[in-house]
Amino acid sequence: MTAHRTGSVVMIDGEPHLVLIRTFGSPAEAVWQTFTDSERLRDWIGYWEGDPTTGAVSFFMTAEGDVVEPELYTILECDRPRRFAGETGSGWHLWFELHEEAGVTTLRFGQRIDEGLDVGSIGPGWEYYLDRALEAHEGRDAAAVVWDDYFPALQDEYAALTH
Repeated sequence: MTAHRTGSVVMIDGEPHLVLIRTFGSPAEAVWQTFTDSERLRDWIGYWEGDPTTGAVSFFMTAEGDVVEPELYTILECDRPRRFAGETGSGWHLWFELHEEAGVTTLRFGQRIDEGLDVGSIGPGWEYYLDRALEAHEGRDAAAVVWDDYFPALQDEYAALTH
């Protein structure tokens, strides 16, 4: 597979965000589950533990290995099945929006680009994970998505977005 850059930098409320788009051939509620249900997340990126009604959960990013330390994930907004936003313990502000039309759902995923973030690495990473999410959502094996198709292949294109 040859990966292509789908992301762009968009100004939102006066701050730059890296925004990527994916299309799912199913209703927004089903896509919502792929991105929020702990068991569904296991299929492509990791899982969370805790009680989200408290406003925070512990997230384990197991897609890069089984032995991982949890990271606190603060839930800032949860408008099911339309919009979700949160912040990692390391300060990454992440969000996604879902728009459904005729049973097809468009995912708009974003990360605020804070000073010092390496978009040359982050962009290919999100391309990779979002493609894994799409594969898992469609019932296919997310492991078939190969990291080496994304990085360093897309690194320079993404780095150029912030220069």
